[in-house]
Amino acid sequence: MVNVAILGFGTVGSGVAEVLTGHENSIARKADGLIRLKYILDVRDFPDSPFAGKFVKDFAVIENDPEVDIVVETIGGAKAALDFTRRALEAGKSVVTSNKELVASHGYELTQLAREKGVCYLFEASVGGGIPIIRPLSQCLAANEILEIYGILNGTTNYILTRMIRTGLTFDAALQEAQDNGYAERDPSADVEGHDACRKICILAAIAFGRHIYPEQVPTQGITGVTLADVDYAESAGKKIKLLGRAIRREDGRVCAYVAPHLVDQSNPLAGVEDVFNGISVRGDAIGDVMFYGRGAGKLPTASAVVADVIDVARNMGSRKALSWEPGGEDTACGTDDLASRWYVRAKASVDGLRAALPDCKLLARRESGGEESACITAQELTRAELEEKLAGLEQHSLIRVLD
Repeated sequence: MVNVAILGFGTVGSGVAEVLTGHENSIARKADGLIRLKYILDVRDFPDSPFAGKFVKDFAVIENDPEVDIVVETIGGAKAALDFTRRALEAGKSVVTSNKELVASHGYELTQLAREKGVCYLFEASVGGGIPIIRPLSQCLAANEILEIYGILNGTTNYILTRMIRTGLTFDAALQEAQDNGYAERDPSADVEGHDACRKICILAAIAFGRHIYPEQVPTQGITGVTLADVDYAESAGKKIKLLGRAIRREDGRVCAYVAPHLVDQSNPLAGVEDVFNGISVRGDAIGDVMFYGRGAGKLPTASAVVADVIDVARNMGSRKALSWEPGGEDTACGTDDLASRWYVRAKASVDGLRAALPDCKLLARRESGGEESACITAQELTRAELEEKLAGLEQHSLIRVLD
């Protein structure tokens, strides 16, 4: 028998408890033995919960119980969760987590500690919720040299953009709808400013390229500046606006990782990823392009990925199964300064003014354009600095990369 303790009884933690107990027999078959939920750690009281008898408030109870084999960390953040994870690993217990912030900031340290202690540290649910991506990237695609990873990594922002595109809602109205439907937090900044996607692309880049990429090394831009004018102009060009996290292996071995809105052609599979769904594309030198699609968040989809890791640990008790990579540093990541691309440009300028600044650009049309502004897509690939230089004489321009 394998005993499990869950840290945190919020959305994901309660989902893990439900899946572990509700699918007990099928999980036992897949894990080659019974998996029992022994403890749930939470500072709150849940007297009416069916798990009421399993709650504890002191982590030391779990830490010092030799019968606890696996700790499932669903607290979130990188304070208490980091302390508890370190202590659990030090005590010789495997840890499974859905905590993207913790893995993005401290993944190298924690995977190394797991290796030293001969236990497992797994985090499939930290990136794609219920979408299998960590295991396929580290195992199924292991024969490939990964060249690039990019995708829609945040369901909240994708929902907002979908509503703007489909129904013409403004950003503020679409955000309010997302909050009313429970897709966005009361403080939505982690989603709409791109920080959530940033943490996820850091994790994917570390696994794909073998060096730790820290969130502070990743230029990050959210969707708060995207307007209905941008949505209309993109549609006229046969494209949709999507917030993408992207990591590219450069020729010198460094990784260019960033988060920003992009114009995506409607023929690209990512253009069809709508609402709260995620889509992640991986480009390998042998396999070419593969895509992973599904619900990137939610109680049961995320719990599904967490419990899959628990089963994996249980089936490999006594052997180490921890992902690992090399430490990061200033030489690991590079910014986007020299990353050239085509650009969507919306500027407060006449058609003639925009054409004068970018003679070879493709001008875009928009419903009910008042003539006070114009938009185009550059014909040539430019770095941001090169583009800014060409637009130096124009007011209030919006710049969005075009994904080719």
